Amino acid sequence: MSGIRTHAAAELLGVSPNTLRSWERRFTYPRPRRTAGGHRQYDLAELEALRRALLETHNISSAIEVARRRGEGPSSANRLLDAFDRFDEVAADRVLEESLAVRSVERTVEEVLLPAVEAADDRPSREPELELACRWATGWLHAQRRIVPPAGRPESVVIFDASDRLDLEALHVQALELALRRAGFPTLLLSFGLAADRAARAIRAISPNAFVFCGGDATLEVVGRLMYAVKQVGSSAPVLEYRESMPVKGERSVPTLGTVPTEAVERVRELIDGERIELAPARPRAATVRSQA
Repeated sequence: MSGIRTHAAAELLGVSPNTLRSWERRFTYPRPRRTAGGHRQYDLAELEALRRALLETHNISSAIEVARRRGEGPSSANRLLDAFDRFDEVAADRVLEESLAVRSVERTVEEVLLPAVEAADDRPSREPELELACRWATGWLHAQRRIVPPAGRPESVVIFDASDRLDLEALHVQALELALRRAGFPTLLLSFGLAADRAARAIRAISPNAFVFCGGDATLEVVGRLMYAVKQVGSSAPVLEYRESMPVKGERSVPTLGTVPTEAVERVRELIDGERIELAPARPRAATVRSQA
């Protein structure tokens, strides 16, 4: 999630870092998140709202009251994370409702929802807050999926999902599916654990124009089984990956669609429409193959 460190935040507000930290202790505002290394990172929207309020009131307690009443500027990932930390689903609903008033669904997902869950995932000993975040986000994404208009394109996409639990990567898969559907593509989301003959039956039924492997927990054995299913039906559709989900790297790596939904959708659209497309190469990792436990 984007943010700025303590010294930069203090400079923006025209105070010392010690003063900024004292406000955090006394008023719990502005409220920074903590990085994995324990460093504070302040949300820029919160700081800007507080800066404007200070110029108007010239009093910190009044300024904080004004900034909070105004909703701390545009809805932000930091505000959503705060709602998760308070186990306040009503507040979480309100943050994304406010975001949808000024952002598209895609931008709300990429700039508010996913960064907030990423921040929740980046902290030790906060499992209840993270579980709430994942469950709430799953419900929100499913609600958005239900109101997507019927597909407007004839080309379809099959997504194979390797995530086997409710976590951040599972949310990224759901966000990708939502983005593809909103772009007009008929989309079928299938589990990596599906037997090859059953996967082949689904592939024959919709004749996909692209296969996307994602989820983060793929094993070499399961990938091989699904690749066999693709070949079994004689499909020539390209096989792609999202967020480096494939266990095979190097020369035999599968081209990646990137790491965010809008980037992936644009590359799928260009690929299917026959435009010149530069698929991002998969970045190397220390382990080239994940074996099945």
